[in-house]
Amino acid sequence: MRTAVLTVSTSVSRRAAEDESGPALAGLAEAAGCEVVAMEVVPDDYALIEDRLNHYVDDGCDLIFTTGGTGLTPDDVTPEATRAVLSRDAPGFAEAMRAEATRIKPHGMLSRGVSGIAGSTLIVNFPGSPRAIHELFDVIAPTLPHAVRTLRGDSRHGARD
Repeated sequence: MRTAVLTVSTSVSRRAAEDESGPALAGLAEAAGCEVVAMEVVPDDYALIEDRLNHYVDDGCDLIFTTGGTGLTPDDVTPEATRAVLSRDAPGFAEAMRAEATRIKPHGMLSRGVSGIAGSTLIVNFPGSPRAIHELFDVIAPTLPHAVRTLRGDSRHGARD
């Protein structure tokens, strides 16, 4: 499962802070059987986020995981940039993560992350917190092989992943 990890953070892109979320997300993805083929950091900029997502879709990535930019501040635009790239919704991933985050603490409902399909690529927005990534990745991990298989055109029901 070819995977790109995109960290969205103005402070990390300016080297004013260290990227802890991207490496955490990449490590969990690799442990779940993903081949992380790209890791990148961009600032909270709608056009740049959209451009990089389109690049990884065009590059044939099966999965793109973003981290950051999903909160309520005015510069948190990752969900909007992601929606601009998506051709179909696949809201269950974001819904399941938000439900788990809210179960852990009420502030989990503040995440605006989205999930969906662009071409044959699944894109999932994660919060920007390494702790949240560790708490939430396992919620979607078991579904990833089946999701990628079906996005590649294998629609067999009941297949084991």
